Amino acid sequence: MSTARTQSSPIEEAHVGGAGDVSPVARVVDVEGIPMSALVAEAPEPRAVIVALHGGAARAAYWDCPGHPELSMMREAVAHGFTVIAPDRPGYGSSRPHREELSAPDVRVDLAYRTVDALLGTSPRGAGLFLWGHSVGSELTVRMAVENRREEILGVELSGTGREHHALAAGILGTRERYANARGVGELLWTPAELYPPDIVGGAVIAARTPGYEADVTAGWPDDDFPALAAHVRVPVHFTAAEHEKVWRNDAQALEDVAAMFTAAPNVTVHLHPGGGHNLSIGYAGPAYHRTVFGFVDDCIALQEVPRP
Repeated sequence: MSTARTQSSPIEEAHVGGAGDVSPVARVVDVEGIPMSALVAEAPEPRAVIVALHGGAARAAYWDCPGHPELSMMREAVAHGFTVIAPDRPGYGSSRPHREELSAPDVRVDLAYRTVDALLGTSPRGAGLFLWGHSVGSELTVRMAVENRREEILGVELSGTGREHHALAAGILGTRERYANARGVGELLWTPAELYPPDIVGGAVIAARTPGYEADVTAGWPDDDFPALAAHVRVPVHFTAAEHEKVWRNDAQALEDVAAMFTAAPNVTVHLHPGGGHNLSIGYAGPAYHRTVFGFVDDCIALQEVPRP
């Protein structure tokens, strides 16, 4: 395994018109009797398909910043030649009425893969699937990468997660035994406010109720599930920490500790992104962050094209 660490130059300003012209389409597919909702943005001849998994208490709209198309990851991805599938994760969106049936991790992984298959149908996939997870969505992302169904996963991007919580989060985040301090969590997630468009701060435009199983997911993630799963990921990994991340440690040692878990990955890149907060993809730093990840997807595609001995 090789490990690289990068840090961007000062933040590139988001520019109106920078995103592509294709508007994501809301779709619902039936997967074994469970309706799964998603946003889909298709490139005519995709070089790859990005599967984007949102964080907790949010919807797939996270990836298509409401009211700000210039910040949309999905629209920019199409302009770069990628199709994007952004499901509402199991227990969210249309599948919420079935949330009690979805507590087992293997059930959620299978449902996610079947959802992608149902949404894509016979549409081209290019070089394969690239998994992109944010915050609590990183759990499902890593589990899907470990399974790597049909061996078509090109690589993984993770952001808004980690091995150890930031000192500022002490006493604020919830546990199995007690609820989180809602006001405190909001400050962790959405400050400094100037990193985001004013109408986005607080997340009301993307908000969704959290399924009960996520209390167990968040409690067991940093110390148990993340390290155990990371060791079985066998595709390239890109890990991003935001400069103003306040939920997870983002110092150099913390990033190296995350990279060290991916012992089976052929390469791991850790990246500290300037000018961004926890919700990187819907802030002003989003476009520059997205382009960084698109570059990594390009690298993953290139690796697939190298002839094997």
